Amino acid sequence: MQQIGVELGEKESEGIYSNFALISHTPSEFILDFARILPGARRARVHARIVMTPQHVKALRVALDQNIARYEEAFGPIPEPVAENQA
Repeated sequence: MQQIGVELGEKESEGIYSNFALISHTPSEFILDFARILPGARRARVHARIVMTPQHVKALRVALDQNIARYEEAFGPIPEPVAENQA
């Protein structure tokens, strides 16, 4: 497998915090909107939108599953989110 160098700009290295995500799709692409919402707020503001092919989204899912498993091996299980109406 070929190694790929990745460049991370200064602005991007700061990251964007998101606690709310919306996912939509068409036959040819997935749209992932990452937003922040404050407790009690009725609106969330999207801070990043990522558009990916279905194949890349599936690869992302596999990578997330692998990384969640590694995280839980190191730090213990991640609790399941509680729905707002159940809290």
